[in-house]
Formats: sequence, structure tokens, C-alpha cells
Amino acid sequence: MKYIIVGTSHAGYEVIQTLLKEDKDADIHVYESGDKPSFLSCGIQSYLEDVSPSLDSLHYANEQSYKDQGVNIHVNSTVTDIDTEQKVITVDQNGNTEQVNYDKLFLSPGGKPVTPPVEGIDQYNHVLFMRGRDWANQVKSRMSNAKKAVVVGGGYIGIEAAEAFAKAGIQTKVIDVADRILSTYLDQEFTDILEDNAKEHGLEFIGGETVQSLNGDEQGNVTKVITDKNEYEADTVLFAVGVQPATDWLEGKIDLGKKGVININHQQQTSAKDVYAGGDATLVPFAPVEEDRYIALATNSRRQGVTAAKNMLGHDMTMPRVSGTSGLQLFDYKFGQTGVHGTEQDHYDGNLGQKYVKELIRPKFMQDEIPVHMKIIYDEDSHKILGAQLMSKDNITESINTMSIAISAGYTLEQLAVQDFFFQPDYDRPWNYLNVLAQQALNDTFGSDQMLF
Repeated sequence: MKYIIVGTSHAGYEVIQTLLKEDKDADIHVYESGDKPSFLSCGIQSYLEDVSPSLDSLHYANEQSYKDQGVNIHVNSTVTDIDTEQKVITVDQNGNTEQVNYDKLFLSPGGKPVTPPVEGIDQYNHVLFMRGRDWANQVKSRMSNAKKAVVVGGGYIGIEAAEAFAKAGIQTKVIDVADRILSTYLDQEFTDILEDNAKEHGLEFIGGETVQSLNGDEQGNVTKVITDKNEYEADTVLFAVGVQPATDWLEGKIDLGKKGVININHQQQTSAKDVYAGGDATLVPFAPVEEDRYIALATNSRRQGVTAAKNMLGHDMTMPRVSGTSGLQLFDYKFGQTGVHGTEQDHYDGNLGQKYVKELIRPKFMQDEIPVHMKIIYDEDSHKILGAQLMSKDNITESINTMSIAISAGYTLEQLAVQDFFFQPDYDRPWNYLNVLAQQALNDTFGSDQMLF
């Protein structure tokens, strides 16, 4: 069986590894448009902060390791067309075009940085993007000379770059059209704290403004960012306003949805026979509510890769529903989130309940008195848990995995309120903070005259 995999990031990598494990006779051909396969974009911040020693360390595999496993790896090879009737792809390698046949095809075209309609964005030096190996190298090279940086975009990718800039002593501002930092990941109870803490570390968040243009000097270097409300001096500007599926070349070849997302079923099959897809160009089935969502996380891509490979091998596997669980650190605070957010109340088909709680992690006699900030989202009628957010200066982010399991298992507030967690003063209190979170939500639900805890 001849398998072709287009793209070698998380989804493509997982397809390759699964095929190698389960089909010893597999004829695997992998096409990567870059000069090195399997780049880990999630590790860029560690490279910018000198934690990872080099860009080469941010790869799952390299050309030689694939060859050692018997994989036919083709770098600098861009797949430009596909004929699903003849089961042939067209590949451009350094200007030379060839057609290659397949039995099973997996597409992981990934995403490309969104380029907003900003006047001057292509005109000046030191205007950067945070995506992929080449851009990571340019960002790192610029950091040694940057003095004033503006990061446009207050999501995960933007704040990773902004934190690295601030830690390097660069005066840094983050500008976003949203009025809060990380607004798609955390509710306001958390983002207010993060914004204040970030400012203490030299990172200022400016919300509710849209970047309209850039100015520069006679040497062609960027000098100013102009929004709809203000102007900001900058010698470095980094755009991180999201990604969009890199699927223009698939138009008319397979079914595409809104914004170029590849339409797939929960077996990762596209509209074409023997063509599968996964990664940042696809949707994933959402666990808290019955719908598919665009959640571009490495964890989701890995699961999609296994699912696709199993089905390519003739098994019957369905992509598991996920809650979009993620975690990050911004200066002093570590946080995690999963599932539905409190901001989704207007779109939820039902009555959405939410409870925010600030609780000590350990007993007072431990004399650290470090709090955890928590929020739980639930259905007010069934008490089914739909989402959660956790944040602390202590590293309690692993607990968001517990909340993800609770969502997938269909837990209610009542079940989490009395769930069995261990107690040891070095770690928690006799009632774990997750117990307390559910208990306080129940007390709100039933009212003070019927408090359960």
C-alpha cells in the first residue's frame, strides 16, 4: 500500500508513526514544503528565551531519522495540485514538477499567518510574524537590537512573543481589537489579573484598538504603529492575529467549508475517496456541546493523526470529542482552560451557569497562603459541567486535565463536589480546590436557604 502524507507537523507526524507501527510493508512518501520536516511551532517561545538551544532542537524528526525508518521523505517539495479521480498529486520541487500516484492520501496543509489589511505592513523592515521556522529565526535575530516592540494580537501566540520580548528588556506593548488579553481563552476575572501582572513585568496591554497603518523612516525601518485611536513608537512590530487554513490550492478538488477549512467526517475522511485530512485546516468534534469547532492545538492534531491512520489502514476509528484543553504561563501566573467559556452565554442553547471562586490551595498552617483562581461553567438545569478555568502562581495547571475528563465523562456539579481526591498538606486541603469549586457553584444554584456545603 502506498501512502502519501502532505505536511509533517503534529498531524502528519502522527500519521507516519502510526503507519510505521501497524503496517510493516507500508510504502510511505512524505512531502514537506520546507527544508526540514516536523517543526514544532509550539516551542518557538523556548527558543526566543534561550531555553531551547537551537531551531534544530524544535523538530520531532529530521530527514535522516525518517530515512532510517524507511520513510521516503521529500523536502523542499510543495504539493500544488491533486486529482482525486486518478489518485495523483502534483509536486513542485525546486521548480521541477512531477506527478505521483497514491493509494491513500493524508493532507495536513496547516495554516498560514493572517495578514491584516494594515497600510505599510509589507513596506518596512522589522515587521515580523510568529509562525514557522523561518519567522522564528527572524524574530530571534531582531531581539538583540529591538528597543521598543509592539505585538499586534493578544492571543496565545502573541503573548508568547511579547513575554519573550519583555524578558529580554525590550519595552513591549500588546495591541488587540478585543478589550482584554487572551479574551478567547479566559474570562475577565482572570485576564484583569494577568494584565496587571504583565504591566509589572514591562508588558503593557492595550485593548479595543485596531491597527490601521505603520510608519517608517527614510531607511525603510518601521518607526510607528497607528491605530484607530492612538499612535505608538516602535522599532519592531510583530503580527500574531491568527492563522487561516493554507488550502487555496484545494479549491474545487475537495469540499471546503468556511474560511477554507477542509470538510471532514469524524473518521478524518474528506469528500474524496481515500483522501484524509487533519491539523490546523480542519475542525474537531467538541465534547461539551454537540458541534464541531476550529481549535488549532497540537493535542487535537495528534489525535486526528492517529484516527486518520487507523482508518487508512482499514480499521474503524472515530475521532474522540475534545474540549480544547490548553495551558500556558504569563510571567508569574500559570493557567489552564477547557470547554465552554462564560462569554458564550448568548450562544448556548440552554441556561448557562458560571461560578468564580478564589480559594487557598493548602492549609493556612503551611504558611504560604497561595490562592487558586477558579471558574466553572455548567448547565443550570442539569448541572452538567461544560467548562472550567484555573489560574495560580503555583503550578496547578495539571488540574485542568481533571476538568477535561469531567466534561468528557458527563460529570455534574454534584459528582465533582464530592469526588475523591487525595489530601496531603504539601499539596492541597481536605476538600480539594476542585471540590470547593463545585460546592460553591451548587450553593449558588440552590440559594443561601438551601446551601448544600
